[in-house]
Amino acid sequence: MDQFHVRAATAADANGIAVVHVDSWRETYPGIVPQSFLDALSYEKRTKAWLEGFAEHRPSEKVLVVENQNKNITGFAVAGKSREPSFVHEGELHAIYLLRNLQGRGLGRMLFEKCVDALHGFGFQTMFVWVLRENPSLNFYVHMGAKEFAAKPIEIGGQQLEEVALGWERI
Repeated sequence: MDQFHVRAATAADANGIAVVHVDSWRETYPGIVPQSFLDALSYEKRTKAWLEGFAEHRPSEKVLVVENQNKNITGFAVAGKSREPSFVHEGELHAIYLLRNLQGRGLGRMLFEKCVDALHGFGFQTMFVWVLRENPSLNFYVHMGAKEFAAKPIEIGGQQLEEVALGWERI
């Protein structure tokens, strides 16, 4: 069995993160978001966006990658200060993405726990995440103890969808 480990990401990881980002969207969202949107996703554009994000040096944000024994990035997560000033939650789980063939092997839990550790390091005791209602991974967050507390419409590729906020009152 492959061995995996989680570490802090650097700008040098931008391309590997972008590949996982694009591929995981294409694996997760067919039939949920318009296919034209998924087809238009680009490794190059995502790499550029990730490089710009790393260049911003956000002090209350942590980007993590999970890599296999060959040093290939197979997943990533981002956690940091809440971007929702009206929420009582201090921290936000911005993203967890894993390639589909690696889901169900404990890697999501490992990334989740490292994100909680990072948020504790920032002094945060509460956390939330936005998830598309139709995302099959929504149940992962519920299994990890989250409770739905808000919802909002979101447009992706010209289609109206619903995003739900799931929160943890104590992490």
